[in-house]
Amino acid sequence: MLACPICSEPLNAVDNGVVCPAGHRFDRARQGYLNLLPVQHKNSRDPGDNQAMVEARRDFLNAGHYAPVARRLAELAAERAPGRWLDIGCGEGYYTAQIAEALPNADGYALDISREAVKRACKRNPQLTWLIASMARVPLADGCCQFLASVFSPLDWQEAKRLLSPGGGLMKVGPTAGHLMELRERLYDEVRQYTDDKHLALVPSGMALDHSETLEFKLTLDSGQDRANLLAMTPHGWRASAERRASVIEQAEPFEVTVSMRYDYFVLQ
Repeated sequence: MLACPICSEPLNAVDNGVVCPAGHRFDRARQGYLNLLPVQHKNSRDPGDNQAMVEARRDFLNAGHYAPVARRLAELAAERAPGRWLDIGCGEGYYTAQIAEALPNADGYALDISREAVKRACKRNPQLTWLIASMARVPLADGCCQFLASVFSPLDWQEAKRLLSPGGGLMKVGPTAGHLMELRERLYDEVRQYTDDKHLALVPSGMALDHSETLEFKLTLDSGQDRANLLAMTPHGWRASAERRASVIEQAEPFEVTVSMRYDYFVLQ
């Protein structure tokens, strides 16, 4: 199942780690994850989200603000009942853990390129196989997964196709054009428009859209800390001016914002 990120040969369990026939060995960290991101595959010293971003997202999600998003993802995963699944770009594991709860008899894997994220994700479900790895070079064997999840994460479509077994599918979850619109209107003089279905043009041949739906609800953020966490876990935390961010965080009254998510499921034919 696991493949060596250096030579692509199978990785087998030994002592407290894994090793391939060529002798490339990777030890398991004390938190429980495997670091399968060789230094030559890194674009920076510490790629991915930093500690501040990870902790802001963890605190915001743990407060339950996006619980309906995770619940619907878990329901859609359970309807497909895969034998083996992978969360690509799992972050600190909030969505991963709920997929695992919905699929108690399935073999679950999760990866992210951020060490800070995976260190915290391990605590959510020690039974899963947690990996630090590149989404562009997933260290798993060809055709080994029946279900892939990609939630708010960049995606390499060819890698996704390679990982899926025939009939398996990818559930991609991302924001619609109306997501957080009230927040964006407060932060910018002109709200940048974007097309939320542009990823459909990237789907490789042999994969087809099988299901699509949108989930939308209003979210009321009463505390400044919740608003600060939301800003910190999105690009708005560095794109918007400090003055505009402070006006959102420090306002006395609750802040209501629209959450709008698109779920697209693509099947390998």
